[in-house]
Amino acid sequence: MSDREAQKRRAAEKAVELVEPGMRLGLGTGSTARHVLEVIAERRREGKLQNVVGVPTSEATARHARELGIPISSLDDTPELDLGIDGADEVDGELNLIKGLGGALLWEKIVASACRRFVVVVDESKHVQRLGQKSPLPVEVVPFAWSTHLPAFESLGAEPTLRLNSQGKPFITDGGHQIIDLKFHEGIVDPYAIDAELHLRPGVVETGLFLDMADYVVVARSEEVSLFQRSMR
Repeated sequence: MSDREAQKRRAAEKAVELVEPGMRLGLGTGSTARHVLEVIAERRREGKLQNVVGVPTSEATARHARELGIPISSLDDTPELDLGIDGADEVDGELNLIKGLGGALLWEKIVASACRRFVVVVDESKHVQRLGQKSPLPVEVVPFAWSTHLPAFESLGAEPTLRLNSQGKPFITDGGHQIIDLKFHEGIVDPYAIDAELHLRPGVVETGLFLDMADYVVVARSEEVSLFQRSMR
């Protein structure tokens, strides 16, 4: 296991300490979230987390949860969740996030919104001073007339790129949408303003800005794991 994967594993173990038997969980998507699922499965086998049920944020997470024997449900059947645990592509000092490089941002945001508490698990490479410094901002759009968004995105100071899959065709989310990745070369100065502007455009389904959503962020560094709690705005 690489140093970064080992950090993700330690962060996942710390986050799963917040899980109690009988909880209804939001199950995230991505490499860090996979570690979370594996730790939950291990605790269940040890008899420590019985009667938990998870609502997955992607088809990939649902498959992995089933393989690990974690019971899963849907938001239609389990609309109120006790705790959500997910990764992030970037986290700033106010615990705001960019998510969506894994392509599940819409479902992730819907599930996170249903959680009483939302915990984000990252390794130290994901911490930034300003969102957009390292990661592009994913924006989920309907396929119809997707290219008409590009001039508007450029006017916000971004360099937009339609995300492609490994075959060179447009990447399609589980919800049937496409993703345009926005690169802000100086980072995003005002994420609240950018998020509001993006949501004004018809055809924009959701953005990868998760603002004022994370209650806790677990950050794993080479020698320690830290838990941060969001202060109220």
